[in-house]
Amino acid sequence: MIQPRTILNVADNTGAKLVQVIKVLGGSKRRYAQIGDIVTVSVKSAEPRKMVKKKDVLRGLIVRQKFPLRRKDGSYIRFDENALVIIDKAKKESIGGRIFGPIPREIQEKGYAKIISLAPEVV
Repeated sequence: MIQPRTILNVADNTGAKLVQVIKVLGGSKRRYAQIGDIVTVSVKSAEPRKMVKKKDVLRGLIVRQKFPLRRKDGSYIRFDENALVIIDKAKKESIGGRIFGPIPREIQEKGYAKIISLAPEVV
């Protein structure tokens, strides 16, 4: 359950380390986001001399959440952290060239095959 003002880790090599959710996209009254949803974020902490700078406003795809997510087979999946991958606004593809940590297969079902191909592990 990701909502506005939630602090998330960044799971790619764009240079951002921590981001804060500004808006959950997908409707004017939409309050929560989960794995596979797109959110608008502000960069709070970033590495120097990289693509993304502090205070940048970007779009991100949520790839991990602490709150348990129910799968269609009845099982649940949850992670140790809330994390996202920064994506391009127009192409809906990752800006970075690498992705760190496990990525759930629900991301592939939502149509983000490029992100799945960059992931080291799909759970």
